[in-house]
Formats: sequence, C-alpha cells, structure tokens
Amino acid sequence: MASSVMPPPSNGSVVTGAPPVDPGSASDVQLTGARAARVLRSPLLARLTGLTSIATVAAAGMMVVGILAVVGGQYDKQVVRDQLVPQKIFFPAANSPALLPGIKQYAGQQLVNGAQAKAYANNFINVHLSEVAGGQTYAQVSSAALAAPTNAKLAGEKATLFQGETLRGLLLGAWGWSVIGSLATLAGLILILIGAVLFLLPLANWQINLRGRSAIHGRDVARRR
Repeated sequence: MASSVMPPPSNGSVVTGAPPVDPGSASDVQLTGARAARVLRSPLLARLTGLTSIATVAAAGMMVVGILAVVGGQYDKQVVRDQLVPQKIFFPAANSPALLPGIKQYAGQQLVNGAQAKAYANNFINVHLSEVAGGQTYAQVSSAALAAPTNAKLAGEKATLFQGETLRGLLLGAWGWSVIGSLATLAGLILILIGAVLFLLPLANWQINLRGRSAIHGRDVARRR
C-alpha cells in the first residue's frame, strides 16, 4: 500500500509552516535601522528643529522688528538729506585753489549726505578755522574779546569762529545721525535674515524628524501585512 506520508525535503530543511524569509526584507530592515540610527544620532538637531512653535513666534517677532529698523534707518537718512539739501553747500570745484586734499573726492558736488558732511566739517571748515586767531578756539578768543571789548580784530575773529564752529557742529551732528540710520538698517537686515532662518525650522523639523518617522512607520505597517 502506498504511504500517505510525504517524503522529507531533499535539502534537509524542516518545514515549520512559517513563510520563507525574503532576503530583501532583511536588507530593508537593516536600511531602516540605519536611517533611524542616523536620526537618533543627532538629538541636539532634533531638539532644535522640534521647537517649531517657539521658533515661529521668535521668527515673526524678529522679522517685524527688522522691518521697522530698516524703515527707521531709511527715514533717518532721508531726514538728514532733507536738512542738508536746502543749505545749498557745495564743495569747491576741481580747479579751485580752495579744494583741499581731504575733500578732493567731492569736488564740485553738493553736500547732501552724512559722509560729505563729515568731510566738509573736518577737512574744510576745521582747516580754515585753525588759521583764525593762530589756532585758538572760540572759547579762548571769546574770553580775550571780553577782556578787550574795544579790540575790533578780536571781535571779528570771535564772530568768525562762532559761525564756523556752529556750522561744523551741525554738520557733524548730521553725520552722526546718518551713521545711526546706517546701523539701524544693517541691524534690521540681520534680524530679517535670522527670522527667515528660524521660520524654516518647521520645514527642517518635518524633513529631519517627522518625515523619517512616518517613512519608518509606513515600512513597518507594510511589512506586517
């Protein structure tokens, strides 16, 4: 009588009823584990990119402050220009003997900005003031003029120094405000840049943390099926 018992497999393997293991699945598991290890290997990066709500609020605040700083800086420089233009101050022409070495780069130009104001104040007005009264200041000449009220020369030097130093001080003040405007504009641009970087943290969080986890979870679900 023929036996109903099936002969054992010729290759010596034991039938256990479990599905065969696909070598490709093992590779996928190893690859997935490697990716998970890479994600876990940078906890600081994961923590930084996980601060999405805080980063978003900070980014919005920085960008608003940066925009206000840029607008304020530009307004500051515009005010300086509006104050200087009506004065109609012009640098000596290129062929003029009054064109001193410190202002040659502005020959023939009208004084309209802070850099020109500083050059005119220090390299033109101050040079001529140093030639009045032997290099004495207004305070020194004023004291001498008070001691000799009938001295016409001292009175003239006092008036010249007063007018020159007043104009020089006003021009240096305009230059100082223009510097503040430039610094405010630069600081605003830096804040906007930092805010934009912080605004990208939610995208980085999705790319580094959430996307990797969802991919791993999806593979696990597909493997279990």
